[in-house]
Amino acid sequence: MKERELLAKKKAKERELAAQKKAKERELAAQKKAKERELAAQKKAKEGPSQDGITSTREFDLKFLFAQRDLLLEERAKLVGQATRLEDEANQLIEDAEMGDVQFDDEGGEGDTMVVERERDLTLSAQARHTVDEIDAALARMAAGEYGYSQHSGKPIPRERLKALPWTSELVEERVGGLGRR
Repeated sequence: MKERELLAKKKAKERELAAQKKAKERELAAQKKAKERELAAQKKAKEGPSQDGITSTREFDLKFLFAQRDLLLEERAKLVGQATRLEDEANQLIEDAEMGDVQFDDEGGEGDTMVVERERDLTLSAQARHTVDEIDAALARMAAGEYGYSQHSGKPIPRERLKALPWTSELVEERVGGLGRR
């Protein structure tokens, strides 16, 4: 008899714990949904009208964003051309060296100079390509309605900074403070 009572008490305790666990899970799920709704409302409040693949925000109107897009596209075209030209120059240096135009002995220092020039060209080309990637990311943020906001803190980046570096994704304080990725 006592065994049955103990077993019944144990089962009742298990049911009570399971009910408490379910109630806690429901509460956490409700809190999570409320947080998601709040974030969605904040994002919606940030977003403004969308036109031609650009979404305006509370801080940045379509006129400013179109001007920034034009700057980004102009700089992108310039950098792609520069990167291609530098890569072509580096490849030309290799071809010239293969044709025997360079003297690599002690008296002719052209070999070292060519290596340095080639490395410089390749480094500058890689930097230009990296900036092109940053510009592409800025254009994607612009389409998503996230352009002009720090990727680290979510705070708006001042217009002056965006005009100087249209592809920037961080505040000066974050860059100087070591919060940036470079």
